[in-house]
Amino acid sequence: MASSFSKLEAEALKLSVEERVQLADHLLASVSTEPDVDAAWAEEVERRVAQVEAGAPLVSLEDAVARARRAIQ
Repeated sequence: MASSFSKLEAEALKLSVEERVQLADHLLASVSTEPDVDAAWAEEVERRVAQVEAGAPLVSLEDAVARARRAIQ
């Protein structure tokens, strides 16, 4: 089994970034127990990617963490 896994992993790592993301998405979906939740997350991710690609301003990690901390205080 380990040998088959290693071979499969090596082949998967040869894929483009986009193909690896798609493969990972398909693999995760195959073990999910809540398809409605997964579909909602997929829609949200697509919506956010579209916003970024359209030029939405991005927030640094530090700013996001600071905002979150202020919001819960």
